[in-house]
Amino acid sequence: MIRFEGLAKRFGERRVLEDFSLTIPEGQTTVLMGYSGTGKSVVLKHIVGLLEPDAGRVEVDGLVVHELDYDELMQLRGRIGYVFQFAALFDSLTVTENVSLGLRRQRLDREVIAERVAESLRLVELSDAGDRMPAELSGGMRKRVGIARAIALRPRYILYDEPTTGLDPVTTAAMNDLMIRARRELGATSVVVTHDLSSAFTVADRIAFLDQGRVRQAGTAREIRASADPLIREFIAGFLDHESGGHA
Repeated sequence: MIRFEGLAKRFGERRVLEDFSLTIPEGQTTVLMGYSGTGKSVVLKHIVGLLEPDAGRVEVDGLVVHELDYDELMQLRGRIGYVFQFAALFDSLTVTENVSLGLRRQRLDREVIAERVAESLRLVELSDAGDRMPAELSGGMRKRVGIARAIALRPRYILYDEPTTGLDPVTTAAMNDLMIRARRELGATSVVVTHDLSSAFTVADRIAFLDQGRVRQAGTAREIRASADPLIREFIAGFLDHESGGHA
């Protein structure tokens, strides 16, 4: 289980998170949603110890992340798959080499690595792309490789940072389906950062809407859709208006 208690983070004079508290249920997909600059991606970085809180704490499986030493933090990261917004692939490595990176760090047998890579590429429907270079792939394919690299670790948790940003509607739908299948087949707990309401309502079991560094409301997708909160209603209305080209 992932639990945030009173998390606070500032960058200089800019307050990003303030008294952020939330529990991520096991085996479900929780979407963090809200306007740009509300700290959604900053929340993810605290889970894997890329940032330390100014106050409060993040617990993963009962461990306080910022209190872990280096070896303990590396062990924790081995249970977490992180899908970066722009895939973060190494351009000098093939798809297979990118997907196997984390597995090689775990010093697994070659046969095990080969099986994991093949299974992960199958899940993201890129079984024939192993020998290709990132520069040969579309943006959507690169993101799918990023997901394959994350799930190859067979993680307990998968973190997605804006997985549908920059994708066309068809590729976005495929990415949503992939996130659902990854959770179903792996049984992993997922946390998805997005501003895309359509994607959020498709993949989420629960949604937490962030505002000014706090959770303004958390609930099921249906509860958020039916929210009476004026800010959330404005956010939803603005998205629908954008989707309809201003003719909602």
